[in-house]
Amino acid sequence: MRRLSYSLGSLLSIDEVLECSQKLNEIKPEVQWIPETWGMENFSMLGLASKENTFSKIGSSIINIYSRNPSLIAMGASTVDTVSNGRLILGLGTSSVPIVENFHGNSFDSPVQRMKEYVEIIRLALQGEKINYSGKIFTLKDFSLLTKPLRKEIPIYLAAINQKMVEMTWDIADGVIFYLRPKNEMKETISKMQEKKKIDTTLQIITCIDEDDEKARTRAKKTLSFYIAVGKIYREFLESTGYSEEVQHIYDEYKKTGLNKLQEFVPEEMLDDLCIAGTPDTAIKKLNGFRNIGIDLPIIQFNPIGDVKESFELLTKTFSGELNE
Repeated sequence: MRRLSYSLGSLLSIDEVLECSQKLNEIKPEVQWIPETWGMENFSMLGLASKENTFSKIGSSIINIYSRNPSLIAMGASTVDTVSNGRLILGLGTSSVPIVENFHGNSFDSPVQRMKEYVEIIRLALQGEKINYSGKIFTLKDFSLLTKPLRKEIPIYLAAINQKMVEMTWDIADGVIFYLRPKNEMKETISKMQEKKKIDTTLQIITCIDEDDEKARTRAKKTLSFYIAVGKIYREFLESTGYSEEVQHIYDEYKKTGLNKLQEFVPEEMLDDLCIAGTPDTAIKKLNGFRNIGIDLPIIQFNPIGDVKESFELLTKTFSGELNE
């Protein structure tokens, strides 16, 4: 069996996430991930999904650390891990400046140090003992979880883009969650970092599949152009890794006309480097391309085309062979 996982959430309703979770319970991928962005609250959805999909591990991709203090995340993680009978993977990230500052009203400061302290506090809290902690950002006194954690060690995966976060992820985490990275850069980074220490390498991949190749590629371009338009951190990273002109062109058009028809400015080569888009046969080849650069666990980010149920059926059918090899 080859490792495979699915991400559900941002473009789906709560009912659709739960219906898709039931489908995943049938096909049994290794992990079902649920994002948060500024939509469905993550721990609530993880708990609900764990009751619909009783086989897969349940992962957060990702919980924004600026939206909750570390004690609260430890409480949520322990609760969901208990509810799911020890199946949680805690995915954490720093999100982005607009979400942190405009949506949550917090200051996006010291992301690397903040993440380090979150991980330290969460790991200590899960031991079930009373802790006292003094860091550069957080100070806790006599804190302990009121309910005993089911597991003292819950796997923690970190979303990492810039090099400092990548390096810290390899130092303190069990896995990394990559997103929107050119294949050549990612292959080089993984090879270099895995020599230092082996951790689980995952990549969340924008995935659009349809029998109509053009329809699938257009849908994927819409999602990709959205992240480039609104995500400064993705723009800056892609600009620094070979896509400066392409990113600037997309962003310039976004400033002129907004998201409308922005997908028309995504080059075909860029789409193929960053996403999976096309017919089922094409999608399988694209997935193997990502595996070949060192990705241990691909995360298929479901982007529905037309009817959600039919689109998800085609998506899971396309990759069903992966789970049986």
